[in-house]
Amino acid sequence: MLQSRDGLRALSGRRVVIVGAGPGGLATALLLARAGIHVTLFEKDEAVGGRTRTVSAPGGYRFDIGPTFFLYPQILADIFASCGERLEDHVRLERLDPQYHLVFEGEGGISGEIRATADMDRLEAEIARIAPADARNVRRFFADNRTKLKFFKPVLEQAFHRFRSMVSPAMLAALPYLHPGRSVDRDLQRYFADPRVRLAFSFQTKYLGMSPFRCPSLFTILSFLEYEHGVYHPVGGCGAVSEAMAGLARRMGVDIRLGTGVDRVLFEGKRACGVVAGGETMRADAVVINGDFARVVPALVPEARRPRWRDPKVAKARLSCSTFMLYLGLEGPMPAALGHHTILLARDYARNIREVSDGILPMEPSVYVQHAGFTDGGMAPPGHTALYVLVPVPNLKAGIDWEAVRPRYRALVLERLKLLGLHDLESRIRYERIVDPTGWRDDFAVHEGATFNLAHDLMQMLYFRPHNRFGPGLYIVGGGTHPGSGLPVIYEGARISARLLIEELAGARLGAGEAGLPETAPLAAGGEAT
Repeated sequence: MLQSRDGLRALSGRRVVIVGAGPGGLATALLLARAGIHVTLFEKDEAVGGRTRTVSAPGGYRFDIGPTFFLYPQILADIFASCGERLEDHVRLERLDPQYHLVFEGEGGISGEIRATADMDRLEAEIARIAPADARNVRRFFADNRTKLKFFKPVLEQAFHRFRSMVSPAMLAALPYLHPGRSVDRDLQRYFADPRVRLAFSFQTKYLGMSPFRCPSLFTILSFLEYEHGVYHPVGGCGAVSEAMAGLARRMGVDIRLGTGVDRVLFEGKRACGVVAGGETMRADAVVINGDFARVVPALVPEARRPRWRDPKVAKARLSCSTFMLYLGLEGPMPAALGHHTILLARDYARNIREVSDGILPMEPSVYVQHAGFTDGGMAPPGHTALYVLVPVPNLKAGIDWEAVRPRYRALVLERLKLLGLHDLESRIRYERIVDPTGWRDDFAVHEGATFNLAHDLMQMLYFRPHNRFGPGLYIVGGGTHPGSGLPVIYEGARISARLLIEELAGARLGAGEAGLPETAPLAAGGEAT
């Protein structure tokens, strides 16, 4: 961020419009307001958070819509600290131990379980129960990934708006540790022979909507982050984090306008200069778009203003999978063995993932279950449970007729839950909501129902992903830009976009030297527009 008083004065009177109050939009609003910029944030829904919000349902149940846990809170804590606040004064985060319960399906039943914990002695003992030889390599895996993250973290923090960023000092230093030709599963084979143990450290690629058999080996750091930095439950649900961010933003002067959608971005020449929202024209020095990239950006930005991402390229973009969701309000208790997070990993996981990737609806799917009441009694009335059930399924490009298959797939999922000891759910359901890929598209504006945004393959990462600085005066935040999907990564992306925007505005007013910026900062004076 800007350090000099001249730099901050250069931003006085500057105005920025943000489209969308998801995690990326809220984080950007905080950072821009901290820099002295007047921020107006438009959100089409009546609540902040986007898919990262918690909703109330009839009967007193509360459900997270999308993300159900908080990982690596240090990035958001740093954003709050830059605003003179402590995250822990705004949100109560409970670290989970065990952080989740993994259940491996085998022939005729359950073939093993791991209660994942950051306590290395206990974790080794858990793994030794199903694969004694693999347990001896756990600490080596963590040591290697600690080094990998150390070298890759500067890459995650830098922008990739110029191709030469691909050969930055940080990128060159990280390359020996990335092994781009390996998949996550192949990289894990260097440590673990048992496929179940490899799954314990690779199923996290589903956070990106990808297969561990295709996802670049870089992403072994996802499981490492969980163990090294913890898995947290925000009390009140993940929406409590978004509400806290919005509350702080309002106190810092951000004008948050709920229930107001943006119709289009305005341009003067090549430069974004405002928006039309709710029938009102609002001029601005820059515009930030926080939304599902392939759905929102083409709708708001004329094709001529996105030369690197014209309509045919957007149509051909490789997308993540989708999810089939059940939000169930249940009367009565849950089995004692059901923890806060439980993942049932399908008997033939490789086939399950291949089917999802190839557009085939799996009939023996993996299932994730959140029982938030295990930790947080405020998510359901006394004697009741709010159960969140997620099944990875193909996105809408597969052409599945969800209207026809929805009832049958619901019954199949309830049957699968019996493997987790949930035998009598149907008679206890007091509230139910289903969101399938069509619901993600229609209710949440997700392109092709691809819940995790653009896929994270090698040719849709770093420089090849939509750039944080999308054009003069136009910026992107959220999972569709660098560094990618997932809450901590989206917050890091917001820091990158906010930094570039501040540098552009201050550089345009003062010039880099007067603004107290690094020599490479004044993007408005040169470099690639998109």
